[in-house]
Amino acid sequence: MRSLLYVPAHQERFIAKAHERGADAIILDLEDSVPAEAKDGARAGLAAAINSVRQGGAQVFVRINDGERQHDDARAAIKAGADGLYVPKVRSAYAIESLAVILDAEEAGGTPLQLVALIEDIGAVMDARSIARASRLTGLSVGGEDLALSLGAEPTPDVLRLPKLLVHYAAKDRGLWSFGLLRSAADYSDLAGIELAAREAQAHGFDGATCVHPAVVPVLNTAFSPSADMFAWAERVIEAARTGEGAFQVDGKMVDAPIIARARRILELRR
Repeated sequence: MRSLLYVPAHQERFIAKAHERGADAIILDLEDSVPAEAKDGARAGLAAAINSVRQGGAQVFVRINDGERQHDDARAAIKAGADGLYVPKVRSAYAIESLAVILDAEEAGGTPLQLVALIEDIGAVMDARSIARASRLTGLSVGGEDLALSLGAEPTPDVLRLPKLLVHYAAKDRGLWSFGLLRSAADYSDLAGIELAAREAQAHGFDGATCVHPAVVPVLNTAFSPSADMFAWAERVIEAARTGEGAFQVDGKMVDAPIIARARRILELRR
């Protein structure tokens, strides 16, 4: 999932076109982008919304609310056929474990929902390794604007870089997805800056990133996909590895076991 596009779950005009945007996943948002008076209607319309946005083949997540609405939102997402949940403002592994109890009871033997935890305050960043161990968790991401708010800081790249990397490391340590850019995603008009940030995130091992505007989707899809040059390099490495030598050179650089493994991983992405 290179690109995950947020769509407010109460905005029918956005929902109607979401499947045309080319995103690998759609996140139907019941939380911050939905005003309080529209939340019940957005929840009630999840089944129709999921069917609509799934037409292009994207996976569909629902960002549920925290607090008293959370469990009812989760139940509605299961009944509506979501592929996963984005869980906001996660502060501990217990928050995921308690939600998992609800999911286990509601799924009744069906395909388990994927759970991505949103880390949105500095305390949760410091506890990210513990959160990453929660059962049922499949990914981690950082809410940059809320994180900066918890710090009393501006959401600049310098402020967000270290905490986002710490959460990224916690995710990768557990083999989880890691989504995000090392900057805020709020300025969606800065496509050149987003492209640079996405390529940087890809180099750090992030799997993809969320966005709030469809214009960003193709930028993320390109940046988080290996380039033709990378595929060609990987093919040269794997071909050279057939000699059976422990270490050898490709393009004037040493190649050994971890580099061969990276080349195989790149080629797997083409399939």
